[in-house]
Amino acid sequence: MNSSIKKKIIEALKDQIDIYGDQLFEEKIITPKSNATASSTAKQNNAPQTSNKVNNLKASVNNSALLFNQKGEVWFGASSLEELNEQICNCTKCILHKGRNSFVFGSGNPFAKVMVIGEGPGAEEDKQGLPFVGRAGQLLTDILKAIKFQRDEVYIANIVKCRPPDNRTPLPDEMDTCIPYLKKQIELIKPKLILCLGLTAAKGLLKRKDSLTNLRGQVFDYYGIKTMVTFHPAALLRNPNWKKDCWVDVQKFRKLYDELEGN
Repeated sequence: MNSSIKKKIIEALKDQIDIYGDQLFEEKIITPKSNATASSTAKQNNAPQTSNKVNNLKASVNNSALLFNQKGEVWFGASSLEELNEQICNCTKCILHKGRNSFVFGSGNPFAKVMVIGEGPGAEEDKQGLPFVGRAGQLLTDILKAIKFQRDEVYIANIVKCRPPDNRTPLPDEMDTCIPYLKKQIELIKPKLILCLGLTAAKGLLKRKDSLTNLRGQVFDYYGIKTMVTFHPAALLRNPNWKKDCWVDVQKFRKLYDELEGN
């Protein structure tokens, strides 16, 4: 298959996953059930599901707390972003380090009230060592300007800090390995608001298995920080018709910011 065609197919599939979530591609295996099993299943289906959902949510939060318990590592005690970067920039904990040119830590105002979090570095970001510097980065800058934020007044980072091969979506273990670094960045910056760009960023940070459609427009609480989700700028470049929906999202984000600031 022609490499450019293959790339377009992969990008299209990533966009579909962003919109509809993992369930679009999950296989469901149906096996015959005995009468007893069918009866038991029917009773379970008729039982209230609220308690299960609450328990699952609590488990997710507890697992996250364990994930961020990195007190045995030197970087956990970093008191500034500069110090943190120096202590983690040579990380080799996951396979992504093998193909990187740059460790893309993040950039922006270290005291920002707003953090913007994407998926991971692309080719241009890997070259320059900065997040969102390609075409998607320019679009992000324009989006921020449209809601009255200068790029240098926010802080921009990614779920993973090394570029995945061929810009593929980071694997769960790669995200789990890198997210504690991001958590430490958030702890140091202390933003009032977080904007997740794309489903991968939302899933990595919020630990929610859902579609972008369901996540957009909602306000989530991430350890006391209000968090919203919208499209990744790269997806908007491939699908310009989504820009209108993104505009709705970021206007709500700006409104929430103004409310928190008392404007």
